[in-house]
Amino acid sequence: QVQLLESGGGLVQPGGSLRLSCAASGSIFSINAMGWYRQAPGNERELVATITSGGSTNYADSVNGRFTISRDNAKNTVYLQMSSLKPEDTAVYYCNAHIRRPDTYYGRNYWGKGTPVTVST
Repeated sequence: QVQLLESGGGLVQPGGSLRLSCAASGSIFSINAMGWYRQAPGNERELVATITSGGSTNYADSVNGRFTISRDNAKNTVYLQMSSLKPEDTAVYYCNAHIRRPDTYYGRNYWGKGTPVTVST
């Protein structure tokens, strides 16, 4: 089994910062891309940022320049540093990772259960 466990969400005032973490655990042979997605009430889940195993990053236009994605391959962990937060950043943030297990030839996408982020006064 493979699990992704997010942490770091919470309530923050506009203009504030939060750091999300997501640790992958279980039967893991390799991890390719990792990323963060978010879903606000009434909206579809959307891409926030992704990072490859080599460190190449991609951001949604709405967060570019304010959020930074990084990863620690030794810890199988991906981070999302969020700064200059806005009320429209309020959502449940989900971790995603493309993981290959030792007993499989191909990897597949796994999702965490999400961590809520609320930006409000």
